[in-house]
Amino acid sequence: MKLPISSVGRMSGMALSAKLWLAALLLGVVSPAFASSEADLVLPNLKDAALASFLGGMSGWNLLAFGLIICVAGLAFGAVVYGQVKAMPVHRSMAEVSEIIYETCKTYMITQAKFIMLLEVFIGVIIVAYFGWVQHMAAMEVVLILAFSVIGIAGSFGVAWFGIRINTLANSRTAFASLEGKPFPVYSIPMKSGISVGMMLISTELLIMLCILLFVSPALAGKCFIGFAIGESLGASALRIAGGIFTKIADIGSDLMKIVFKVKEDDPRNPGVIADCTGDNAGDSVGPTADGFETYGVTGVALISFILLAVPEASVQVQLLVWIFVMRVMMIIASGISYIGNEMVMKAKYGESKKFDFEAPLTSLVWVTSIVSLILTFIVSKTLIGDITINGQAYTSLWWQLSVIITFGTLAGAIIPEVVKVFTSTKSRHVQEVVTASREGGASLNILAGLTAGNFSAFWMGLVIVCLMAGAYLVSQGDLSLVINADPAKGGIMAAVFSFGLVAFGFLGMGPVTIAVDSYGPVTDNAQSVYELSTIEQIPGIAKELKDTLGVTVNFEKAKELLEENDGCGNTFKATAKPVLIGTAVVGAATMVFSIIMLLTNGLSDVTAVSHLSMLHPPFLLGLISGGATIFWFSGASTQAVSTGAYRAVEFIKNNMKLDEGSTKANVEDSKRVVAICTQYAQKGMFNIFMAVFFGTLGCAFIEPFFFIGYLISLAIVGLYQAVFMANAGGAWDNAKKIVETDLRAKGTPLHEAAVVGDTVGDPFKDTSSVAMNPIIKFTTLFGLLAVEMAVGMVAQGQQGLAWTLAAIFMALNLIFVYRSFYSMRIEN
Repeated sequence: MKLPISSVGRMSGMALSAKLWLAALLLGVVSPAFASSEADLVLPNLKDAALASFLGGMSGWNLLAFGLIICVAGLAFGAVVYGQVKAMPVHRSMAEVSEIIYETCKTYMITQAKFIMLLEVFIGVIIVAYFGWVQHMAAMEVVLILAFSVIGIAGSFGVAWFGIRINTLANSRTAFASLEGKPFPVYSIPMKSGISVGMMLISTELLIMLCILLFVSPALAGKCFIGFAIGESLGASALRIAGGIFTKIADIGSDLMKIVFKVKEDDPRNPGVIADCTGDNAGDSVGPTADGFETYGVTGVALISFILLAVPEASVQVQLLVWIFVMRVMMIIASGISYIGNEMVMKAKYGESKKFDFEAPLTSLVWVTSIVSLILTFIVSKTLIGDITINGQAYTSLWWQLSVIITFGTLAGAIIPEVVKVFTSTKSRHVQEVVTASREGGASLNILAGLTAGNFSAFWMGLVIVCLMAGAYLVSQGDLSLVINADPAKGGIMAAVFSFGLVAFGFLGMGPVTIAVDSYGPVTDNAQSVYELSTIEQIPGIAKELKDTLGVTVNFEKAKELLEENDGCGNTFKATAKPVLIGTAVVGAATMVFSIIMLLTNGLSDVTAVSHLSMLHPPFLLGLISGGATIFWFSGASTQAVSTGAYRAVEFIKNNMKLDEGSTKANVEDSKRVVAICTQYAQKGMFNIFMAVFFGTLGCAFIEPFFFIGYLISLAIVGLYQAVFMANAGGAWDNAKKIVETDLRAKGTPLHEAAVVGDTVGDPFKDTSSVAMNPIIKFTTLFGLLAVEMAVGMVAQGQQGLAWTLAAIFMALNLIFVYRSFYSMRIEN
């Protein structure tokens, strides 16, 4: 495709706000020649085929409009699979349990919705202050931006709700399917549930972003993208933090009863089991689903912002924007095709098998999707930008170079899970080491072996990410560096950063499948619990009833064995998805941080400002130190919330668990009380953490711009390694317990007690602290963007003293909530 020379020109969105120009000048970080705000960026006219045309003359707008059809088709795919799961046979005893779990999940979600809208008030004040006061935008425009922030929250919340609904249908169907003793249905039902969630999530996200791109005026679209991204970040952060705290309070409370009372897993007499099942959905379904929705959106917004900031040619902007969104549409198609094809092959291979490795079909799906996505990436890129010509210069290698860069990210989505398995799978030598260490060393050596696995995993994961990013950097120095900026020095730097953003984008190249294998875990975990809570084995005449009514020949022992094995598989794949989302957050945050750097350094032209990105600039160094400190506070605060809540849950369960001979099930009111305890401490812990992050972000942004840049960089890098370490250490402890219970059949032994202790230590590691760092990093980066520009705007109005005063106030409030996150959460006798 050829681009007319007349199309080349500076984008209108680089117009300079007088206030921000003066503010940056007063701060001494931006020269008067050039400055901009992300909120000022105006999208190019996608309807103008003279700027860029595709597929024989079609405008970018018309091409992307077809993407809306694919999004609707993706939603229909998810809905059809939902209907299939709902229509599957299930015994009433199991259906009743899953409905109880769903009802408690509903209560939790409604409580969370009220709390999130309260937090939105705080965010809304900043949005109104920035766009209304600093930017002096019209009231209706500010309302539109606020509306999209609410839509972002609603999107995160909505896909999370859909996730718990289908998961609580799938858990009872999976438990029932196990009764025949055939493993394939025990695998396929959670997989159906997962792909339904994945397709719904990605299709909804892309549909909203396409609607902003196509139907909101170019002058407002950039601002609406930012509002939308902040909203979904808020929703994901709150749901991740609270869900992580809730689930681990319940999990620890339930698990410790196995040691205290020597009862079996998911004993129906344990009032903590229902809370544990609710927690599986709150922490392992709601949190990851909202997180995935936000990750997908924020990564896209970061790339859009970077394109509009770094690429001066409007025609090139159109091409890159259209190319990125077409790639996103392609993801839906690739995932759908791969899932259907993989299921057909797996059914033919394992459909009648009496035993197979549950990890095999999931691993196959990940790799098949990766390969299909890779092939489609090259085909679509060649079709769209294979013959790009700018200013009379042909760039015939750009299409394959961009494809290779995205491929590094797509491969990461397949390679990272394989690396994680080395440290967390039930077949892993690290996990076997945890079990071996526990035989003679008890809980002490169990914990040390798990910590070792986590530390080693952080090293190897870092090496993998560095290699992939290095590969992307090398490829980016070709045609991309020439296209992105005519100045070779700037072009090389900008192309490198853009390539990092594309790697993060590629991480999500098989988004529906990544979400699907992550959603597999909570279903398999719940299925075990539903089986036990249904007490189906004790129902008189149940074998004959099932044979006569449903034609099912039951094998109770085999059913329990299959559910146990599948739960181990679910644990592994829950663990594999975490580093993918964490890595995406860090690599994507790097792109967003660079966008802020572009604003502060006059597009890398201001030598003095660029020199401030150095340890020789004291504020930058201090910011680096502060960001790392924040990560360790967050890890401690979230773990403390779990510890205190778990103490109260254990205390209540020990005092109310009835083990007399006539007792078969826990009292419903006792179960509700445990759920209430989990909710109470989840809300309290989340509020302290969120408010500390909120005021800390404002305070750091108001101190000094380059202090804030250092803070964000440190937050992302230290957060990456801390999160990977904690997630994989927790995964190793979890599956070590699974080996002791399933393979060794050593329940009730000292070895089992040691494994349970290690697992409960790992619970907040893998499902609370580590996973919540992802949305926290992105929320801080995105929200901080507005905060730092707001501070600059105040300086523009001659209010430097007020800005520093506010910085002091915000930091004081931050420290109050940091203090409260431990001292108001202590276990009191």
